[in-house]
Amino acid sequence: MKKQLSEMTLEELWQLFPIILREYNPEYKEWYLQEEENIKKVLVENEIKRISHIGSTAVEGLVAKPIVDILLEINENCVIENIKEKLKEAGWILMSTQSSPDFKMVFNKGYTPDGFADKVFHLHVRFSGDWGELYFRDYLQSHKEVAREYGELKQRLQQEYKHNRDGYTEAKTEFINKWTKEARKVFANRYTP
Repeated sequence: MKKQLSEMTLEELWQLFPIILREYNPEYKEWYLQEEENIKKVLVENEIKRISHIGSTAVEGLVAKPIVDILLEINENCVIENIKEKLKEAGWILMSTQSSPDFKMVFNKGYTPDGFADKVFHLHVRFSGDWGELYFRDYLQSHKEVAREYGELKQRLQQEYKHNRDGYTEAKTEFINKWTKEARKVFANRYTP
């Protein structure tokens, strides 16, 4: 009998879900739009502040893990437990929750005991804010040379961290921080609530 994902160790999960990079797929935008609509059907309008397609799949031409990242910004006066339950009922799996330094819940969809499904999503739920992921995405979209460098970095790191998602993420942090800082200068206060 196969183990359920909740019964697996982190090492088993990393083996089952390795770092895989693919060429840009124009369908990512459609996947995002479909999930955005699904989220809007599940949550009430006054719970949602903004929904955004973030991550590498939001940057045309960029090599990416075939996982669509979505940032769902919610109003601070909404009931977190209600949102959590509604998303779970809609098929999202809660992966983590943190309350400080900033509130954040991460859900996913498309992970199975047999590996990745055809469509895979990560949903990052936060209160409305001035989030670096939005600036980094915008900078990569408008600076193709930096996007190319980022793609090359990810391809190098994939070899070393194929079965270590935390290591892969950490190894990209310096690059992401550098260009997010630059993006904040270029797009000053673009996402300030």
